[in-house]
Amino acid sequence: MHPVFSECPICGGELLVTHLQCRDCDTLIQGRFIASPFAQLSPEQLAFAEIFIRNEGKITRMEAELGLSYPTIRNRLHELIRTLGYEPGEEDARGLTEEERSQILSDLNEGKIDSEEAMRLLQDSEVKE
Repeated sequence: MHPVFSECPICGGELLVTHLQCRDCDTLIQGRFIASPFAQLSPEQLAFAEIFIRNEGKITRMEAELGLSYPTIRNRLHELIRTLGYEPGEEDARGLTEEERSQILSDLNEGKIDSEEAMRLLQDSEVKE
């Protein structure tokens, strides 16, 4: 058995799966099927994803299981995320909009939150930027 490829090895175009066949009864299903985004992952990346899921995303547990450092595991995770078409940390880097900052200050002014909560909310956004 071989993994399903999502990209043509000749031109780089998207490959379509056109039939599925049961190993037990030979039932054949024909049509045009799109491969899972995970079909783009290398066998090593798939194994890493499985370990990540099994360890509930806890990198410290992965360090112990794989015998790798935290930065190495983070790098492999970021590589996997990029292969799936996303940019790691994109959401984290967002920070607060001016409207969100104004709302925090307004809530502070109206007594809905205290100064400590306002500072925490504003500082959390600075860490993300």
